[in-house]
Formats: sequence, C-alpha cells, structure tokens
Amino acid sequence: MEFVWAFVVGGLFCVVAQILVDKTKITPARILVIYVVGGVVLFAVGLYEPISRFAGSGIGVPIVGYGGLLAEGVKTAVDEHGLIGALTGGMTATAAGVTAALLFGSVAAVVFRSKQK
Repeated sequence: MEFVWAFVVGGLFCVVAQILVDKTKITPARILVIYVVGGVVLFAVGLYEPISRFAGSGIGVPIVGYGGLLAEGVKTAVDEHGLIGALTGGMTATAAGVTAALLFGSVAAVVFRSKQK
C-alpha cells in the first residue's frame, strides 16, 4: 500500500499543477516557486513529516520535497550554528540533490544532442 499512497499523493500534486497550467495564466516557473514555498510552509506548520510518513516519496520526490528539505536543513543548521545556519543550512541539505541534477543534466545534454525545429 505504500507504493499506492506515494503514487496517489504525488499524482495529486501533479494534477493540481497541470490544472493550474491549463486553467490559469500562472506560468510553470511560478507554480514551481509555489510548490517549493508550499513545502517550506508544510514543514513550518508541522504537516510535512506526517504527510511524508504517510505518502513516502509521493511528497518527497516532487518539488514540494525540495522545499521541505530546505526548511529542515535551515532548522537543523540554526539549532547547531545559530543565526548563520539560516544562510547555510538549506544549501548544505540540498547540495547532493542539486549536484546530481546538474551532473545528470550535463551528461544527458552531451549524450543526447537536441535539434532545432
């Protein structure tokens, strides 16, 4: 059942984003920002962890998970290093994911050359 709930919750995030793209004039970039900030807000009000336990990767893989990870990293770093942790915690917590995205994106760009239409 864990896989089913991950699929359902992740799918709901995708459906909401697609509806916003189709029915409003909100750009995909703004929807991305809304989802990242939404993840931070969910973490701040204490809802991210319960949803994460219930939905697993359904909330962790979409961009909402990035926002939650940023907030968690900042909280941990502030607890350990004080106010300077507010500046360093988010980047430390998300560094591995950002590095992997850049690396895999670069490899894909080299291997699969895009063509002009």
